[in-house]
Amino acid sequence: QARPVESGGGSVQTGGSLRLSCDVSEYTRSDYCRGWFRQTPGREREWVADIYRRDGTESYADSVQGRSTISQDENTLFLQLNNMHPEDTGMYSCAAALRGLWGSCQSAVATFRNWGQGTQVTVSS
Repeated sequence: QARPVESGGGSVQTGGSLRLSCDVSEYTRSDYCRGWFRQTPGREREWVADIYRRDGTESYADSVQGRSTISQDENTLFLQLNNMHPEDTGMYSCAAALRGLWGSCQSAVATFRNWGQGTQVTVSS
């Protein structure tokens, strides 16, 4: 399968907003979980949010809860980030995995290995 293609990153000041997009047209089956991760140099990739294709159930990391919204259409995954902090800085990548027998979408998308190039987000104070 083709790697996802992320876009929409950029540089913003604290309190600003960005909307990230990801082409997930290779991952359209209804039983796919789709999610966003971010990574900063020297740190492991961190799960940010996910959404279940079938029923739209959303989950968020505590660090972005209340400030972000994940959404999707058939071919595109979105992440709206509001009231951004410098701690939101990182390379954002999207992922997709079949829900299967995983207990949660977070567990499912953590198995993803076909990473795209990501989109860089930088938040300055």
